[in-house]
Amino acid sequence: MELLWAPWRLEYILAPKPDECVFCVPPDDLSQDDERLILYRGKHSFVVMNKYPYSSGHLLIVPYKHVMDINGLSDEESNELMALTRKSIAVLQKSIKPQGVNVGLNLGEAAGAGIREHLHFHIVPRWNGDSSFMAICDEIRVIPEHLSATYAKLKPYFNN
Repeated sequence: MELLWAPWRLEYILAPKPDECVFCVPPDDLSQDDERLILYRGKHSFVVMNKYPYSSGHLLIVPYKHVMDINGLSDEESNELMALTRKSIAVLQKSIKPQGVNVGLNLGEAAGAGIREHLHFHIVPRWNGDSSFMAICDEIRVIPEHLSATYAKLKPYFNN
């Protein structure tokens, strides 16, 4: 058996799991944005880095409203989600220059939603060859940059 050293995962494994929804953040409390890895706040939704990414720069677009079905959003809320999705892709293209981008929305547990109670879009930057033998042989992903470094790289683009 081969081992993959990933000491950062221990924090997640040992940490108490919250009783409340991790995506329910107060729309007007910015005090924990750096800790939560929130890059941008809109009127109805926000952009946050995925703490357990598929690739460097994996972002989530999340409505403030705790809703599991996209039909539970108003037109204004839905429009902002799409606008932030577009903005996020543009930021990734300027900052880390992926060769492609996956955009996904998993509605329901059967569709692969890890947190099914609070809908969120995934924006996953991709590069040719990023699904190397690690993912194929053992369902392992290699993230080449620490989250805090990626956050520091992306944050200025969202401030403009």
